[in-house]
Amino acid sequence: MTRTPLRVGLVGYGLAGSVFHAPLIAATEGLTLDTVVTSNPERQKQALAEFPDVRVAATSEELFGRAAELDLVVVASPNRTHVPLATTALKAGLPVVVDKPIAGTAAEARELAALAEDRGLLLSVFQNRRWDNDFLTLQALLEKGELGDVWRFESRFERWRPQTKGGWRESGDPAEIGGLLYDLGSHVVDQALVLFGPAAQVYAESDVRRPGAEADDDTFIAITHTSGVRSHLYVSATTAQLGPRFRVLGSKAGYVKYGLDPQEADLREGRRPGTGAGWGTEAEEAWGRIGSGESPATGGGRPEPTLPGDYPAYYAAVTRALTDGGANPVTALEAAAALDVLEAARRSARDKVAVTL
Repeated sequence: MTRTPLRVGLVGYGLAGSVFHAPLIAATEGLTLDTVVTSNPERQKQALAEFPDVRVAATSEELFGRAAELDLVVVASPNRTHVPLATTALKAGLPVVVDKPIAGTAAEARELAALAEDRGLLLSVFQNRRWDNDFLTLQALLEKGELGDVWRFESRFERWRPQTKGGWRESGDPAEIGGLLYDLGSHVVDQALVLFGPAAQVYAESDVRRPGAEADDDTFIAITHTSGVRSHLYVSATTAQLGPRFRVLGSKAGYVKYGLDPQEADLREGRRPGTGAGWGTEAEEAWGRIGSGESPATGGGRPEPTLPGDYPAYYAAVTRALTDGGANPVTALEAAAALDVLEAARRSARDKVAVTL
């Protein structure tokens, strides 16, 4: 029996909305992109050009005014709007997906989680990089015990952008929740917690390096996990020579992987999942290497085939959660745990202390 697709209202059509959410929603069986909310006339035209059947609303009030016509709201607007929009959606009786970071504080995330539980509604956080190709590959290696006991996890999300772009992401206004700590840091911290468990202690260094920059653009976070693993996480817009995306050192072997998952670049170029073979795959020359006692830079170790990345899996899981009682792919409480770390990192960098959680 064919089910009627769930109708999705998408709030925001900037980078997150247009590049990630709208294409992935449209590619997911069981979902249909019903409405896009943006007040920007150019983005309204873009949405209609890319999805001719979509409805366009200029304000979230217009969207929530016909909440009964929707089955899911996706919040992909600027960070400062995440909590109020998610709250409004939940109070309107609608399940919600919120782009990361779900909130500016862990307390706010937990309040949203409590509201969703009280209303019996799904509240999920879009942590798409749990479905990056390198992350999935590393998870598989750990599950098979290929590295032995992991001692140190290094993760880098580095860029070379010596000139600022402006906008809310680089704003120094605390209300905007800008800066790399909460932007890219949300990804690397979430990945570390998923792989190695809760944090016991956090130390961080955070700088504003570029002329004209207002928010942190070069940040390092060290996590000591309760499992004993140490994670060293780097997020930066000022890295002239990029390091490995992952370097993972264990008692049996290490794994080193350079380069970013290709899915974001493909989505930016207009390629869509489900329209051809090979989504999320990368060329053999981009594979990481696994070995011991040798440098991967000089051919040490063996190439480790990279599993395909799978961003579409997130919305497929959301659909199952809404229709078949499947598990929430990323809960608000998981996001709150990551925010605990981000808040501790901000305090550590400010006060020059290690923070115990």
